[in-house]
Amino acid sequence: MHYLADLSQVKIARQLGLSTATISRLLARARAEGIVRIEVRDLSPPDALARDIAGRLGLARVAVCDVPAATLPGALATPLAALLTEAGLGPGSVLAIGWGRAIRAVVRAGLPVIPGLDVVAATGGLSQEAPHFQINEFVRIAAEQTGGRAHFVHAPYLPAAGARDLFLSDPAIAAPVALWDRIDVAVVGVGLPPALTPPEASVATASEQGLVAAAGDVIRHYFDADGGILSWEGSDRLIAVSPAQLRKARLSIALASGEAKAASIIGAARAGLVSALVTDVRTAEAILDRLDGR
Repeated sequence: MHYLADLSQVKIARQLGLSTATISRLLARARAEGIVRIEVRDLSPPDALARDIAGRLGLARVAVCDVPAATLPGALATPLAALLTEAGLGPGSVLAIGWGRAIRAVVRAGLPVIPGLDVVAATGGLSQEAPHFQINEFVRIAAEQTGGRAHFVHAPYLPAAGARDLFLSDPAIAAPVALWDRIDVAVVGVGLPPALTPPEASVATASEQGLVAAAGDVIRHYFDADGGILSWEGSDRLIAVSPAQLRKARLSIALASGEAKAASIIGAARAGLVSALVTDVRTAEAILDRLDGR
């Protein structure tokens, strides 16, 4: 209660019906017995963390922001806007948008004005009502904010067997999907492995749940800890930007925060699915700790 909920010893004593002296003794005992451990970390400035991660993972760009955890992931919008501006996007440039909580938060927080930008969904739609799965809505908002043109993909991201070619033969679907071959910048989330993803946050199918070797995914392209792309039943019928198209883009920017995603971010970089990263200090430190074997 004292360390996790930030309650004072007086408040804890009142809640538990104990004296403040007793609470003080219990806290001292917890430290003495190792139940509570206080460490002073050797902190690095955000720019140093960014350079270290970029060098060790071979990423073209890394932006690390030092913000309160309560403001995440929306606070990632500022460093993302800087990367988009630096990318030199203009009329006719293609920005592909993925889905997830981080994507939703930064789109709602605001993107820079880039008139004439073509904004396209990076996957087909998902049969989920949760707000962080509404990819076409993210495209609409992003196009409105940038002053660009929205291109929706009105097809399921995972069609029934044999239906993929039928969907892609529709000109209304084929036209936005054709933009995937000339993506300048992709902005995507990094997912946890299916086994670690809370049910309410997942769109994983039953066939995906068997991916025990997965370290995470980028728009449902799963990879292991070493960056190897994993095949699963249905991966060949995804309507989504392919790994090859992500690697071909000038920048494929991962938006990710949360220390639990450190291994997933590392795997995504090793797989070549992302070439840039926007994250926060705590996540950056977790990435470096994992790379150092801690």
